[in-house]
Amino acid sequence: MPVNENQNGGKEKLVQQEDLYDVVIVGGGPGGLTAGLYAMRAALKSVLIEKGLPGGQIAISDSVENYPGFESISGFELSDKFFQHAGSYDLEVLQEEVTSVDPGLEHHSVTLRTGRVIKTHAVVLATGGSPRELEIPGEKEYYGKGVSYCATCDGFFFRGKTVVVVGGGDTAVEEALYLSKIAEKVYLVHRRDALRASRILQQRAMNECKIEILWNTVALEVKADEHGVCAVTLENVQSGEQRDLPVDGVFIFVGFIPNNSLVPQGIKMNADGYVVTDEKCETSISGIFAVGDLREKYARQIVIAAADGCTAALAGAHYVEVRKGGETVCAMPVSPA
Repeated sequence: MPVNENQNGGKEKLVQQEDLYDVVIVGGGPGGLTAGLYAMRAALKSVLIEKGLPGGQIAISDSVENYPGFESISGFELSDKFFQHAGSYDLEVLQEEVTSVDPGLEHHSVTLRTGRVIKTHAVVLATGGSPRELEIPGEKEYYGKGVSYCATCDGFFFRGKTVVVVGGGDTAVEEALYLSKIAEKVYLVHRRDALRASRILQQRAMNECKIEILWNTVALEVKADEHGVCAVTLENVQSGEQRDLPVDGVFIFVGFIPNNSLVPQGIKMNADGYVVTDEKCETSISGIFAVGDLREKYARQIVIAAADGCTAALAGAHYVEVRKGGETVCAMPVSPA
């Protein structure tokens, strides 16, 4: 690589065109893959970096029934369709682990576990998030087979059945209320003697005849038979009494953790660790975008993550065009009043 002499007599590397990308996408879930698709359609030199299998969390979901255009599709199949669609535009995909994202004045840098440093005009962070787990026996084993972290996604499968919701915050109570419209019976398990949810949500839950709140109770184990989840072992934290509660499904809402370890210093995040962006999904550092479950927003659904990816790629294309000096400013026509 050619070098330049700097003022101190040292040598600094020049970034050659073949080493410089227009956009680097970190994460291969629905948001990242959609960003890749739109970036390639915008003729941006792009690369998507994913350390695991493309698709993110949906890849391990048994069935998805709320993505437009598919009445029912397995999570793996939907993930593959995202991947194949992006691949049809010859999107470069690296199965590598990113260790850091470092902002720069001229270019941003993305460092891989291998030591390779990729320079880029724009970065799309699509690292997603993870539901906080109870870490009890049966929870991981029966995920997608009766254990869920999303009532909106999976509630339909429990129509007319009995489910238990674990948690006591706003999300847990909101999801219990949602499930009460679908399930025959909803048990709300909370480890304390008072819910943490807002007062209005508490009142709604207590007034819903299908919801029974089990106070001072924790879940110890998820049990299953050949048909799937069949019971959850509960313990009263005051008396120490344990029992098996027969249920068809277990919904866990004890928190959600954004995967924000790669978010550079200086980017604004809210108190819960979600990245704050503008309507273009751009963060407080120009040229760095955040999409999907990493971004602060009202709801977390596959279709919304995909929409974020589209928005970030289109905004990124405009950003790159300006950086390269190719923007043509035109006055917008004004319609007569």
